[in-house]
Amino acid sequence: MADILVVEDESVIRSALKRLLERNKFRVFEAASVKEAEENFQLDRFCLIISDLRLPGAPGTELIRRAGEVPVLIMTSYASLRSAVDAMRLGAVDYIAKPFDHDDLLTAIKRILRERSAQRLARGRDAARTASDAIDGMIGSCPLILEVYERIRRVAPTSTSVLIHGETGTGKELVARAIHRASKRSAQPLISVNCAAIPGALIESELFGFDKGGAAGGRSGIIEAASGGTLFLDEIGELPLEVQARLLRFIQSGELHGGGGTGPRTVDVRLISATQRNLKALCEEGKFRQDLYYRINVVELTLPPLRARGTDVLKIAEFLLDDACRRHDKTAKRFSAEAIEAITAYRWPGNVRELENAIERAVILGDEQEIPGEALAIDFGLPGLAELDAGDAHHEEREPAPGAEDPAEDLSLEEYFQRFVLQNQDHMSETELARKLGVSRKCLWERRQRFGIPRKKSTAEEDDEGRRSA
Repeated sequence: MADILVVEDESVIRSALKRLLERNKFRVFEAASVKEAEENFQLDRFCLIISDLRLPGAPGTELIRRAGEVPVLIMTSYASLRSAVDAMRLGAVDYIAKPFDHDDLLTAIKRILRERSAQRLARGRDAARTASDAIDGMIGSCPLILEVYERIRRVAPTSTSVLIHGETGTGKELVARAIHRASKRSAQPLISVNCAAIPGALIESELFGFDKGGAAGGRSGIIEAASGGTLFLDEIGELPLEVQARLLRFIQSGELHGGGGTGPRTVDVRLISATQRNLKALCEEGKFRQDLYYRINVVELTLPPLRARGTDVLKIAEFLLDDACRRHDKTAKRFSAEAIEAITAYRWPGNVRELENAIERAVILGDEQEIPGEALAIDFGLPGLAELDAGDAHHEEREPAPGAEDPAEDLSLEEYFQRFVLQNQDHMSETELARKLGVSRKCLWERRQRFGIPRKKSTAEEDDEGRRSA
């Protein structure tokens, strides 16, 4: 049973939280302020601290420093993005805006505890590992990406074939390069081939070479050029069946025939493949050879989409921002609160590649030191975003809230705003909605316009308009 400390100065909210958590088998302790929490409890004994942002005396964020490694979930009734972002930068594990849905809160708590357990397990497996041991060229520390790091470390020193699964833009080639750099073949070339970018009529000759006739005629192919090193076949699911058959023969024998040579040549390459397609389904459809699938899929790596990586998206965004400013000779820039809100709310169907393009565009076209949200040109109305999470169960065990399409742990302030307005606008006035959300009526109107949520007038408002027109 996990021990949770609730720090909240409103006794009604504190008691309601205690009842909710105890019903869900958590052991709950209470405090009304940071001072009371420190005086009454040893903070590092808890599995999680849930604290209001605004407290009498020290703010709730002070618990982040005082609680050591214990994760702190910040609650705010002010719906202040700047405060939430500041709390995250100070080290809060997450934030949730009040009023919150019970299921959303419970899902967030379970996710945080699950991540903390995974991190402890990772530290236990290799106590000597430090932050400097992160995979070169890769950014992030969420549990899903830590699992990828661990698998890279284990498979890199071998010559085993690796199959990398991941949506477009998740960094499949980055992982292939990381495996090559950490392998015994790192002094030899890594040659990458995008199988989808080469016409089917040419891919075979590009890989295996071609003969012009005669002993000295012809040209060797990419596979032979990679001898001693690593061959990375991106989008391997796009290979024509006849090329798949020849690739299988090469993998089985290690020999190449033709391509300008005088006879069979032994070629030693390590094969790393990648795909965003479901190769098993392609095998069932007869579009991919099953025997080749088992040959290339000795070790499988699955890269999580950006939307499943939690706060990693901000770390990656800040890295990309610094990099873009440096490459384009721009002074250092930072994201505005609205830009951070947009980055965390958007689902990024194009993953890191789409994020990188959005940031680079904002850096090139803008002169402001603080990048505004609109400079990222994010289209929240892009069709199909709601379906993106359908396949995420492959990456992480999720516990969606009843009736919710998206997992509650990914609920951002923007998503919370939309949900709250849609659920409450029929029985709340604009003034009540704004007060509950902690924003002005003008801000509420602007966000309605941004998200295309039409204002629904209450009966009282309609009667009032009727009297004015009369």
